[in-house]
Amino acid sequence: MPKVEINIPEHLEMQIAQMVERGEFVNREEAIEDLLSTGIKAYKTSGPMDEEEPGLENDGMMGHDDEYVF
Repeated sequence: MPKVEINIPEHLEMQIAQMVERGEFVNREEAIEDLLSTGIKAYKTSGPMDEEEPGLENDGMMGHDDEYVF
């Protein structure tokens, strides 16, 4: 398995350590691997939308620039 070195903020390291202490994970390595995997899965299902949906205007509701028509 490839090894990766990262720097994370102290507050994230503390949260990971607390999860390991509570027994949610066996160790830091398992915690980081599982949390990263979960994050990637969530990103894939709800990640950024690069492409506009066809038929939707990009300049406000109903094609109006400054106002919204309901």
